[in-house]
Amino acid sequence: MTTKREKEACKAEDGKTRHGRWYEDACGGSLALELIGERWSLLIVREMLLGPRRFNELRAALPTLSAKVLTERLGSLEASGIVRRTKLAPPASVQVYGLTEWGHGLEPVLLELVRWGLRSPGHDPALAFTPVSLMLSLRALIDRPRAGDLSLLAAFDIGDQKFAAQLCDGELEVRPTGEGAIAPDLRFSAATASDFLPVFYGKRSVEEAGGKLAIEGDSVTAARFIDLFALPPKFRV
Repeated sequence: MTTKREKEACKAEDGKTRHGRWYEDACGGSLALELIGERWSLLIVREMLLGPRRFNELRAALPTLSAKVLTERLGSLEASGIVRRTKLAPPASVQVYGLTEWGHGLEPVLLELVRWGLRSPGHDPALAFTPVSLMLSLRALIDRPRAGDLSLLAAFDIGDQKFAAQLCDGELEVRPTGEGAIAPDLRFSAATASDFLPVFYGKRSVEEAGGKLAIEGDSVTAARFIDLFALPPKFRV
């Protein structure tokens, strides 16, 4: 049962109610955990790192997350200044949720968590994997020195979601795109994000991986691009 003191501790200086039970600790790390440490919060942020999303798009990306909890988490993130609601211009005229400038500052945190988590022997690549997760994994796991002076634009068609990845000076910038919005050097297409994993991280050929990934463009360049991405070594106890 929540005590009177705990209820009072959940009041911010401006009188607004905070979520959960706060640590009452001045460390910036503890404050960060208070703001994004609730279950699902950081995954919701992850799905908005490449651009604003509709409520139903967030539900589709996180199918085991209930509408009620998603609503609550979005409310907490918005109240904290991490997320902002906006309305798209006509003809769409729909409400979307996007990250504020401060919210986007969580990207390097999340990318480091990706690298750290993948070192666990318990990581299961057979679990659900979203298109945004795939694109962020490429940003997290690219071998910058190996990229050297390779410069190219790659399109990723993952189901009905489309992204452009610009490689330049060892950095991979990713953004969502519309239909026919770019003329890429390479195009990778598959029904799901998981279909990319055996080729990009398992280093199998398209044929060995079951032919689920289609690649358009120069085969030598495509092979060099795919070779830039590798999983980190597993931690050994």
